[in-house]
Amino acid sequence: METVNAADTHALLERHFGYESFRPQQEGIIEHVLSGRDAVVLMPTGGGKSLCYQIPALALDGLTVVVSPLIALMKDQVQALQSNGIAAAYLNSSLQFNEERLIHQQLRHGELKLLYVSPERLFQQGFLDQLQELRVRLFAIDEAHCISTWGHSFRPEYKQLRVLKERFPQVPVIALTATADRAVRGDIAASLALHEPQTFISSFDRPNLSLAVLPGQDRWRAIERIVGRHAGKCGIIYCNSRAGAERLAERLQGIGVKAAYYHAKLDPMERSRVQDDFIQGKLHVICATIAFGMGIDKSDVRFVIHYNLPGTVEGYYQEIGRAGRDGKPAETILFYSYADVHTHMNFAQEIADQHYREVVIAKLDRMKEYAEAQVCRRTILLSYFSEETTAPCGNCDVCKDPPKYFDGTVPAQKALSAVARAGEQLPLSVLVDVLKGTRSPEVMEKGWFRIKTFGAGSDASAFPWNGASRKWHSAVW
Repeated sequence: METVNAADTHALLERHFGYESFRPQQEGIIEHVLSGRDAVVLMPTGGGKSLCYQIPALALDGLTVVVSPLIALMKDQVQALQSNGIAAAYLNSSLQFNEERLIHQQLRHGELKLLYVSPERLFQQGFLDQLQELRVRLFAIDEAHCISTWGHSFRPEYKQLRVLKERFPQVPVIALTATADRAVRGDIAASLALHEPQTFISSFDRPNLSLAVLPGQDRWRAIERIVGRHAGKCGIIYCNSRAGAERLAERLQGIGVKAAYYHAKLDPMERSRVQDDFIQGKLHVICATIAFGMGIDKSDVRFVIHYNLPGTVEGYYQEIGRAGRDGKPAETILFYSYADVHTHMNFAQEIADQHYREVVIAKLDRMKEYAEAQVCRRTILLSYFSEETTAPCGNCDVCKDPPKYFDGTVPAQKALSAVARAGEQLPLSVLVDVLKGTRSPEVMEKGWFRIKTFGAGSDASAFPWNGASRKWHSAVW
């Protein structure tokens, strides 16, 4: 690799991106990559991961190939680079024949500095052979957690990326992700066959993000309040299903919010329109599945809501990281219900591979622990990514309103009595109905309204009973 001094990289940073200095870790990572060595980079969303390969791409005499999993991510990054006067392009399924032919022509003539490709396109017949005829100086693997079977976004093509080291042994590889625990980090390096890689880990702390967990009951009323607090501002609401995203967007439209839905089954042109409108501020709220938001260049997202419980801390952290990238205060809210836990468990039980199934369940347990936490939530998040802190953050719901403890002996006795009198056949959700004295269809069908403890807990609302029952269930899970 050619020698590039610090003054050169600083000049490139200012000339093309308008920054006078690098963020923490960026300069060290860039120097490491320019020396020709492999790296694994962990930086939170908004931490500046892209510059860690974009600056080397500008400094090196040749082509940098970026393997990226989402079309939306490529489009945004390439548009931003082109607006900064950088020769960049992408190859994926969204291109027309003439557009793709032009890009191949630019590659042959050495006119591009960065080429973004989807993992599927990378392995199309003959494409790697074509790359070997070009002056490739660096490979960047974005969203590298997709490589790992321990990760939360499994992409089969990512498991084949070790072929890059086999076919381009002298070309350095930088793998980047916003979320990876210790096991995933090792899996990334091994799966890519990296040579003595150095791992760079930036702080995962985003102190401008407030963290809160709300009960899953009556989510709509809470969403109305949250959206009202941020009237005219932009936010993202993540849902587990396409239908759920569509319904929620329609309800928001019904109260005058400029909202739309986004998911993988939308027509590609419609997906692109929705994303562009959101980036430009024409839409204020996007109700989306996890297909939305990876790599979008929008710094002023003021809130992120999870309508459903994510299956992993990694996924949750990455998604809330799309809020407040401008450094200003932003709100993150997670709705928690045992029904969502049950849905995730059902999916997990359908996984054929026992080892992977156990990993998925273990990650779900960590997500439950976060949602049910009675200590500073930020401390739990940072600890998950091996970043220790002892001081409470002061910007999560637990810090702002610490839990109040009481003697739960009598409520526990009431619950146990109800379970025993129902022949130990009470599902968790129905137990609360029995204690509250709610004549739900299942209570009536089973005749549980006749047992002595029916309505024994009617002096309390459903929320504390739901919380307590989850705690008891977790203790014996």
